[in-house]
Amino acid sequence: MFHRLLLAAGLAVALASPAQAASPDDIAALRAEFDRKFQSLQADYEARLKALESRVQTAEIKADNAQQDAAANASPPPVSAGAFNPEVSLILQGAYIDRAGGQRPITGFMPVESPARVDRGFTLDDSELVFAANIDPYVRGFVDLAVADDKVNVEESWFQTLNLGYGLTVKGGRFLSGIGYQNERHPHAWDFADNNLMYSALFGEHLVQDGLQVRWLAPTELFMEVGAEVSRGQFFPGSDAGGDRNGAGAWAAFAHLGGDVGASNAWRAGVSYLHARPREREAFLNDVNDFEGLTRFSGNSKTWLGDFVWKWSPNGNSQQRNVVFAAEYFHRNEDGDLSCADNTADGGACTGLQDRYSSAQSGGYAQAVYQFMPRWRTGLRYDRLSSGSVDFGANQAFLRDSRFDPSRWSLMTDYSPSEFSRFRLQLARDKSLQGDPDNQLILQYIMSIGPHGAHKF
Repeated sequence: MFHRLLLAAGLAVALASPAQAASPDDIAALRAEFDRKFQSLQADYEARLKALESRVQTAEIKADNAQQDAAANASPPPVSAGAFNPEVSLILQGAYIDRAGGQRPITGFMPVESPARVDRGFTLDDSELVFAANIDPYVRGFVDLAVADDKVNVEESWFQTLNLGYGLTVKGGRFLSGIGYQNERHPHAWDFADNNLMYSALFGEHLVQDGLQVRWLAPTELFMEVGAEVSRGQFFPGSDAGGDRNGAGAWAAFAHLGGDVGASNAWRAGVSYLHARPREREAFLNDVNDFEGLTRFSGNSKTWLGDFVWKWSPNGNSQQRNVVFAAEYFHRNEDGDLSCADNTADGGACTGLQDRYSSAQSGGYAQAVYQFMPRWRTGLRYDRLSSGSVDFGANQAFLRDSRFDPSRWSLMTDYSPSEFSRFRLQLARDKSLQGDPDNQLILQYIMSIGPHGAHKF
C-alpha cells in the first residue's frame, strides 16, 4: 500500500511540474514503471490472500474432524451417585357405587381371582404412586406402586433403553404387556369407571408381564411397529406354579399399523397373540349341587386379539371437540387337564377326579367417546362375550356347563376442570351374571398430583 501511494504521489508531482521539466517520453516511462510495479504488487497481495485462505480452510477441516472424533469417543456425562430428582406423581381415585352386592363372577368363564364380594357404597380405589426418570443417556426407569389399605402392589417396575438405534427399544422388569389397545392403560386413564368385560374375563384388569419386551418401529411414513415379549408367566391366564420354571412360562407378540387420514382423522389397527402355560391354576366354579368347587387346570392357553381405534378432531385440534372410537375382539382356546377338589364332605358334588378339559371362547367390546365441548365428554360402551364351547371331560357330571353369553351397556359423562382432575357419572345395565341382571350407578373422581407422562394413542 505504501509503494502504491509513493508511486501515485510521484506521478502527481511529475504531472503537476511545468511542461518544460518533463518531456512526453519521461511521462510515458514513468507511467509504464508505475503500471509494472502496481501489477507486481497486486499479484503479490493475491498470492498471499490465497495462501491465507488455504490455511484457514485446512484449519477448519482439522477442527471439524477433531470435533467428530471427540463426539464419537466421548463418554456419557457423569451421573452423581447421590442425585435423585425423578418425576413423581400421585393418582387419587374413589367412587360412590350403587349396584348389587355379593359375588358377581362372569358366568361361563374361569374366574381370574378367588371369589370376593364386590365393593359398593363409598369406596376408595387404589392410589397410584409413580416415579420415573432417565437413569443416564441410555436407560429410563419407571415404577408404579398401587397403594390400597394395608398393602402395596408393584403394578410396574421396569427399565427401558433410550436411543438404541434402528427403531429398536428394549424393556425389562415388570410391565403392562403391549398386546391389544386397552391393556397398557392404567385405570385412571380408562374412558369408563370400570374395565370392559373382555379384559375382566381375560386378565382381571390387564396382562402384566415379568420379563423382557422388544419393540421395533419401522422407519416409514405409515406408523408400523412390531413387538415380542417373554415372561415368567405367573399372572392369569398363567399361574404361580406355571411360572416356577427356568425359561419362559408365557410369550406374546403384537403388531400395529396406523396413520392419518387428512388433517382431522387418525387410526390404528393391531393384532396380538398370547401363549401361556399354566400349571395347577386355581379357580372356583359352582358344581351341580350349587357348592363351590376348587378346580385346578394345567395345560395351554392361547389367545388372539384384534384391536382398532379411530380418532377424529377438527383440523387436528382435539382441545375443543373430538371423537374416539375403539373396539377389540378376542378368541381364546385352552386345553389340558382339570381336577375338581373333593368337596363331598360339605355337600358338594366334586370327587377329586382329574380329566381332560378344553374350551373355545370369544367376545369383545365397542365404545365411542365424544368430547362435545372443552372439559366435557360423554361415552357409550357395549360389551358382549360368548362362553362358546366348554368340555369338562369326566368332570362334566359334577360341574355346571353354561351356554350363557354375558353382556353389558354402559353410558358415562365426565367433567375435567383441568388436566389434573376428573369427575364422572356412569350408568350401566349389567347382564354378566346369569339370572341376575343389575342396574348400576357410579360417581367417580380421579385426581392427579405432580407431572404425569402422556398417555398412549
